[in-house]
Amino acid sequence: MSVLDNFEQWKSFLADRLHQAEAQGMSQQVISDIAYQIGDYLAKQVDPKNPEERVLADLWHVANEQEQHAIANMMIKLVQNK
Repeated sequence: MSVLDNFEQWKSFLADRLHQAEAQGMSQQVISDIAYQIGDYLAKQVDPKNPEERVLADLWHVANEQEQHAIANMMIKLVQNK
């Protein structure tokens, strides 16, 4: 089972990776850029596995680049304190 199959598992996976990046001293800007790149890849290459991912993919596809960065940053905030 992939971490993408369940949205709660996906959020936990993201939280773990975020905490690792912070522990390694990555700046918030670098983390934000990586989150954007991951979001862009997922939106273009991976079929959503659950309703939450479908909403995120739909929002990503209608957003401009600035809004996509905002979505990526909101995902960071969503998992930051997990």
